[in-house]
Amino acid sequence: MSAQPAVEPITETTGPHRTHIPAEIVARVLARRGTIHPFADLDPARTALVVVDLQNGFMRPDLGFAAVATAPAIVPAVNRLARALRTAGGKVFWIKNTSDERSRREWSIMETFNLPERVAARNRTMSEGSEGHDLWPTLEVLPEDAVVLKYRYSAFLQGASDLPEMLRAEGFDTVLITGTVTSVCCESSARDAAMLNFRTVMVSDGNAGFTDAEHNAALTAFYSTFGDVLSVAEIEAILSDATATRAAA
Repeated sequence: MSAQPAVEPITETTGPHRTHIPAEIVARVLARRGTIHPFADLDPARTALVVVDLQNGFMRPDLGFAAVATAPAIVPAVNRLARALRTAGGKVFWIKNTSDERSRREWSIMETFNLPERVAARNRTMSEGSEGHDLWPTLEVLPEDAVVLKYRYSAFLQGASDLPEMLRAEGFDTVLITGTVTSVCCESSARDAAMLNFRTVMVSDGNAGFTDAEHNAALTAFYSTFGDVLSVAEIEAILSDATATRAAA
């Protein structure tokens, strides 16, 4: 009997992180699912790009809240993926982390385990109308896109936003998760999306974390159980193939 070919790790080096999902995790997924990429058969018309929290407050150090040094570097990749998906027939949803009196009251535990100065910075930076709440200026947000306010880490948690209902109303059953922070709002959104029966992909070079270690831990945990991890280039190729097939038909 011939030996089975070795399974390679999932790696990506085009973004700000050196993404690495170990070969043993890939082998485990292959053994359980029968394929390394279970959601590589994207239907563009049923696919939404969800861009999480690429706002000034998470990207500008001068605003004094929680700037992620790697986040500006993913903007070109996110814009590229947004263009590709729109062309193929999908839609882009820009998610804005938001703090208001109601969310602070209903999620008061958030304030109990953070220093007062950090709580004040969050409330100041993430309030509607503030400079920190605005989307990063070089993001290519078009009129046909949707902008959605989010009041918890996860955009898919019940009561956190209108995103799940909006997606279902427009016929989307697949979501591509990008944004920041990989291991916080992006991962929690991705996990909850999977729990709500959306085919969910975290985009390896479209997510930004504080460190490579945190970024890779989040992608590995998500990929091992909840959904898929693909790069921007891989998704572009899938969308291109789907578009060509549709045109030929």
